[in-house]
Amino acid sequence: MTTMTKFYAGAAILALSSGIAHAQDLVFEKGEGAFSWDSLEEFASNNDFSGESIDITGPWTGADAELVNSVIAYFEDATGASVNYSGSDSFEQDIVISTEANSAPNIAVFPQPGLLSDLASRGAVTPLEDETAEWIRENYAAGDSWVDLATFEGEGGEDRLFAFPYKIDVKSLVWYVPEQFEELGLEVPETYEELKELTQTIADEGETPWCIGLGSGAATGWPATDWVEDLMLRTVSPEQYDAWVSNELDFSSEEVVNAIGEYGWFLQDGYVSGGREAAATTDFRDSPSGLFQFPPECYMHKQATFIPTFFPEGTVVGEDVDFFYFPAPESGDLGQPVLGGGTMFAITEDSEATRGFIDFLQTPLAHEIWAAQGGLLTPHTGISQDVFPSDSQRALNDILLNATTFRFDASDLMPGEIGAGAFWTQMVEFTTGSQDAQATGEAIQSRWDALQN
Repeated sequence: MTTMTKFYAGAAILALSSGIAHAQDLVFEKGEGAFSWDSLEEFASNNDFSGESIDITGPWTGADAELVNSVIAYFEDATGASVNYSGSDSFEQDIVISTEANSAPNIAVFPQPGLLSDLASRGAVTPLEDETAEWIRENYAAGDSWVDLATFEGEGGEDRLFAFPYKIDVKSLVWYVPEQFEELGLEVPETYEELKELTQTIADEGETPWCIGLGSGAATGWPATDWVEDLMLRTVSPEQYDAWVSNELDFSSEEVVNAIGEYGWFLQDGYVSGGREAAATTDFRDSPSGLFQFPPECYMHKQATFIPTFFPEGTVVGEDVDFFYFPAPESGDLGQPVLGGGTMFAITEDSEATRGFIDFLQTPLAHEIWAAQGGLLTPHTGISQDVFPSDSQRALNDILLNATTFRFDASDLMPGEIGAGAFWTQMVEFTTGSQDAQATGEAIQSRWDALQN
């Protein structure tokens, strides 16, 4: 279950419309601004798909559907092709039904690697060219991580690249109010060790360092799994993280129990607003509100790029509130790992124009158009940094560009009964203090073992 699926599962806050949305007029006039127009010109000179059409299905509806169509418009203008994008809140169910009925669109935009992997193993997805994998390695920050993320076992058992990652969400973020930091003379930490020192310093001042909220209706608990995932990336190697996702490294192992325990360190008395019980029950949408109280109920809140949606109306990111990268340890050799989510374009009904669209996604412009309107982060190292609408958006994207390792949300990659079941519920139990880290890991592993028997 993706971050945004979790987000809606517990809330039902908006009922966005679905259906086919056609590309609109060009939102930015060609040749103007800081865009990489030369990349579009070169692409157009090598691709003519006049008279051909492409059907694309994905999870984006409402405003996001308009944004993806604003990108598609440049592909249509460059190639003469016609593209129909259809967004649906029930994308995951729709794409399975259409592939089984042999009525799949040309391209599907997957927010869940697990679903994509399943369809690839059934032969319902067409592998991409080896050259595309090489392009990603050379042009995406932490390129090997992105190739690994989009590589799955096909119907014949061979590992192939099956998708092109695009539009990424970052979870390795801590939000804070700069004015509050200034009043206490606090500085943004640059290492994990400094983050823990900062936490202790705030507590020593008689203030509460953290606001945490796990509440999300039926999805209650998922914010705690994000904490553990980020802490795994800061305490073990990426390969061990991958082994954990695939159940080669048990939840009851020393490595995973240690990461759960590290999360528990931040739940100590005086460290979290309202205490452990409040952290377990406070709705995640309400949990950052403590940052904006006077006096503040907390000084830091760990959450992904979407959380400003729930800040008080009129809050300006970069002024009223800001963020910093959830830092990696100074000790060890883990680099700058980033946890997140995102979407991937995959071919479900092949054609020459469809291949051309995947090639189009490699142009900087295909990322810049959406990024310039807000809401898109990309690891593409070739994009113009000047297109971002604010310094905050640019700084968020820098976190991706500076990443040495990117890993997808582990719970989204695990079987549903674990990642969206036992992991969530047991982390709630741990957060309340009703069981320790070892018992938590063993309880989750016991459920996973039962699935395999």
